[in-house]
Amino acid sequence: MRAMTKPSSSSRSAPPPQTPPTQVQWLTIDADQAGQRIDNFLMARLKGVPKSRVYNILRKGEVRVNKGRVKPDYRLVSGDQVRVPPVRVTQSAPAPKPSDQLVRQLDSAILFENEGLLVLNKPPGLAVHGGSGVSLGLIEVLRQMRPEARFLELIHRLDRDTSGCIMVAKKRSMLRHMQAALRDKSASGVTKIYQALVLGRWSERKTKVDAPLMRLEINGDRIVKVHPEGKPSLTRFRVLRRFEGATLVEAHLITGRTHQIRVHAQSAGHSLVGDEKYGDDEANRRWRAGGVKRLFLHAAELGFYLPDQSAMTRVVAPLPDDLQTVLAQTPQE
Repeated sequence: MRAMTKPSSSSRSAPPPQTPPTQVQWLTIDADQAGQRIDNFLMARLKGVPKSRVYNILRKGEVRVNKGRVKPDYRLVSGDQVRVPPVRVTQSAPAPKPSDQLVRQLDSAILFENEGLLVLNKPPGLAVHGGSGVSLGLIEVLRQMRPEARFLELIHRLDRDTSGCIMVAKKRSMLRHMQAALRDKSASGVTKIYQALVLGRWSERKTKVDAPLMRLEINGDRIVKVHPEGKPSLTRFRVLRRFEGATLVEAHLITGRTHQIRVHAQSAGHSLVGDEKYGDDEANRRWRAGGVKRLFLHAAELGFYLPDQSAMTRVVAPLPDDLQTVLAQTPQE
């Protein structure tokens, strides 16, 4: 299913910088802004203002809602009148501009779009957001591509090296709807299906891995391990194709823990090809020599229910060229 409304190339200029107000502003909350906490609303409005300053103006009563004081956890209601005081802040350097090539790549990567939701086929190597040495991520590029957009937020995340389907909300109401659906483990939630190339011969009888996962920090390195005190985690697996020394599998996430597919596959004795954190170092060296440049993991399909629709919408991202090349060059059994 597709519903495309792409912006024209003339709308892709960088957005004007968001600066804190230099005089008192009175803002009216609309239905799409309703439901969020006042502290989060202010931090989104007052870009570059330290969090401590936001809480300070709330505590001192400089922020008013309907002419009254509110606490930081107050949830906005449609029609609320919010007083935002003038706030001084040192202006940070403008964000770097994405290359024309990256803009074209993301524009052509749109798989689904309606008035509230974007689904893109994220290219490998692109972080979903900036930070930790990354100056420009997917969400920052999208905001520069669409300066007229009032709201663009990631609904979920993919690791930098993982390609495939990722959802971006264009409305706060869609963000709330989809995040609630992601937490719903029943049939009315979100279906997330990946393709992965794993080492060895995965048994067709191994249809699921049900093992609790815990996030740990060991010598400064954050990892995930199967642990009896971890969070319940379930992945369903299905064999797609067999190759010499490897198996292409489909992994259906029932829960959505960090690195879940990678750690569950490792615990089953079949780590992912190209996995530098949880994989087999010697095997990875051989696969690199054969042309594998990254983790072989792709978010191949998303299924979700849009608000007020009874039929599930399914979006499929084809396997990217780099992974297709790996399969084409690997002998099948």
